[in-house]
Amino acid sequence: MSDLRQATITRSTKETSVTITVCVDGTGQVAVSTGLPFFDHMLEQLGRHGGFDLAVDAKGDLAVDAHHTVEDVGIVLGQGLAEALGAKVGVRRFASSLIPLDEALVEVALDLSGRPFLAYEVPFAADTAGLGSPPFDPQLAEEFWRALVTGAGITLHVRLREGRNTHHVLEASFKGVARALRDAVRVEGGSIPSTKGTL
Repeated sequence: MSDLRQATITRSTKETSVTITVCVDGTGQVAVSTGLPFFDHMLEQLGRHGGFDLAVDAKGDLAVDAHHTVEDVGIVLGQGLAEALGAKVGVRRFASSLIPLDEALVEVALDLSGRPFLAYEVPFAADTAGLGSPPFDPQLAEEFWRALVTGAGITLHVRLREGRNTHHVLEASFKGVARALRDAVRVEGGSIPSTKGTL
């Protein structure tokens, strides 16, 4: 029996079909297909910089809107992380990062708290152009993170310190969350890091 912390989750609705396998004790091997090339690129950053093995197969009603696909991938990935981490025995729990990408600088702090909360201060103008084809609306990044923290039970703060280029800002935020997650899930003890005895 494997001691690797991993999970496979499938979610099917009238709008999407999503299957995700995540192994937090992986080596950054990533295979992603969502029908949104820019979103795929961001998920690849999450897996590679988080040191996770991540497989994402998502099919959604992109002819209607990308929102359903992006949100449901967040939900399923969050659930996968929660299942893979289990009782979170020995994890570091808290982590933060400050990630630059050219002119962009993004600050991330997170807690594997068991309490879902998102503070997201990465503003984009309503008329900011989407990235890729079909386009990924930058506003959808917040919906992705909200869905992920809800599914995973994570407290997550993401704040833009500097930045003008939409691609750079989004990529720095995904890399920032990835690096913080990589630190937070690291096992460095033998007990649950909480005075309550549970996370």
